[in-house]
Amino acid sequence: MGEGGKEVLNDDMIKIIGDLDTRYSNMSLAEEEEVIIDEKRLKFLLEKVLTVDSNHSMICCCDPEEASGYLQTVNEIQQLMENLRNFQFSNEKKDKNELLVRADDILEMVMPRIEEEFVHLLVNYQQPLEPDHMSFRSTEDDSVYDYSSSSFGEEPIEGKIQSDSSANSEEFVVDLINPCALSTIKSIAKLMFLCNYDKECCHAYISVRKEALDECLSDLRIENFSIEELLNLDWKVLSGLIKRWNRALKVFIRVYLASERRLCNIIFGDLLKSVEDSCFIEISKSSFVQLLSFADAVAIGPPKPERLFRRLDMYGVLDDLLIDIKSLFPEEYGYSILTECHEVLLGLRESVRRTFTDFKYSIRSNTSTTAFPGGGVHPLTKYVMNYMNTLPDYSETLDSLLEDENGDNQYSSTETDGRKNVGFNPSAMSSHLLSLTDALELNLEGRSKLYKDDSLQHIFMMNNICYMVQKVKDSELKSFLGDNWIRVHNRKFRQHEMSYERASWSSVLFFLREEGICPPRTNAPSKTVLKERFKGFNLSFEEVYRIQTAWLVPNVHLRDDLRISISLKVLQAYRTFMGRHRSHMDGVKHRERYIKYCADDLEKYLLDLFEGSPKSLQHTQRW
Repeated sequence: MGEGGKEVLNDDMIKIIGDLDTRYSNMSLAEEEEVIIDEKRLKFLLEKVLTVDSNHSMICCCDPEEASGYLQTVNEIQQLMENLRNFQFSNEKKDKNELLVRADDILEMVMPRIEEEFVHLLVNYQQPLEPDHMSFRSTEDDSVYDYSSSSFGEEPIEGKIQSDSSANSEEFVVDLINPCALSTIKSIAKLMFLCNYDKECCHAYISVRKEALDECLSDLRIENFSIEELLNLDWKVLSGLIKRWNRALKVFIRVYLASERRLCNIIFGDLLKSVEDSCFIEISKSSFVQLLSFADAVAIGPPKPERLFRRLDMYGVLDDLLIDIKSLFPEEYGYSILTECHEVLLGLRESVRRTFTDFKYSIRSNTSTTAFPGGGVHPLTKYVMNYMNTLPDYSETLDSLLEDENGDNQYSSTETDGRKNVGFNPSAMSSHLLSLTDALELNLEGRSKLYKDDSLQHIFMMNNICYMVQKVKDSELKSFLGDNWIRVHNRKFRQHEMSYERASWSSVLFFLREEGICPPRTNAPSKTVLKERFKGFNLSFEEVYRIQTAWLVPNVHLRDDLRISISLKVLQAYRTFMGRHRSHMDGVKHRERYIKYCADDLEKYLLDLFEGSPKSLQHTQRW
């Protein structure tokens, strides 16, 4: 209030003092003395108020201790008014009623100053959150696969948010107002309520604290986007905002709102519980709804696979905080906020389900017209299995979100999928993981048909199924897919291994058979037939070597097992054939063209297979 306002106020008060110098009639001596005493008391209190006004252009210049003296004076005026109201007068004796009106006029004049002081103390003794409270403890930096910035079929990067359900909000309640001013602030609020200035008090308090809350959101780097803006953001940018949102929501609920709630209780707790609740709701509602609107926008975004984990993070964080939110917003006053929270959780739940459905569809529909070079582990297989490998970190959340989807469980009684095996977790998530592996296998079978070479088809399926098995065995996926799933798929890739050997090496071993070497009715091998057999073996082996050195078996143990198995079959047959028929080639012209390799040569060459680096044989005979 300006100086001009102060002069008017003081003139009015001086007029009131003049009006207090009255004479009384129609009352007894005792009554007259009592009125005079009250009149003098009121005049004395008014002069005290004027003294403070004359020393300070605004009482806001006072510190809390000085302000308390002023408040005590105003409080005494209010108590005097109460005494006057309680005194019963006859209709003929209105002097004390007139005194009450004058006292009420005084309070009406000083209350704006009291409200000013109230706002001044709330603003100037406000304390921001310390940095250690802003960096709420979190397991966000846990290193696991994260698909928030990778596309379908690409290798993932690391990093994930994990909700912190163990946090106790009581540990993080802080002083938002310097404690030295709280007593005075509380006294002002009580006085304003006693003087029927409760609406003005609440309005001033809500206005100041809402600004403080906006500053908190700004410190937490929370921006106010529209839903349209969020939906149009690049996913990498939105992913970063989601991580920030998860951290901010924890601080906002468990630190800031918990502290704001306590502050409301300190200031209004001795007045009316409904006032405390309504002030807190009005202060926090708009900002909280802003935060929830962000989650709602994320939930209604496209159900792309890379977005699943961020949505699960958001769901987990909000769900963990639901108990805190319920304690902060009692249902009577916070019903709309609690309803909004449940609607956002429901939206995130539906988005997770849609994302799972979309992921399975994406796996099935991710086709190609060209075969994957070398028959190695396809990027799709790596993506899907690494993606699945991250899901157990969210198993509890996913079980609750995916349970009874579509009303049935296609794997509930399927023995071959491992449901009845020791160590298997018969959950809703198990069913969905099994359906993902089925979708992947179907996709791989379709891709294998793109290879013209049957042998390479089997190599491709062997590599990819082996990769799937290894990922399951080495992770928590084992407890969801089961030991029997591992056994079934072990058999599958071993069957492809055997099918590969038959398809690739039967034609090579065909030339080392004994049948047809000796002409009819003779025991002596035909040199012509032997030359054809050795020549055919050499050409066949060289062709397999040239082609299959370009093929890839990335799993070291599987590659070694495959080489050993081939060596046992090919080298044993070659050594046996050589041992029986090499001597019959003595004297054959250009013998070295037919017997080009010894067994040691072949053993060395077999080690070049499946390295993904094409080679051809440059033979130099060594005998």
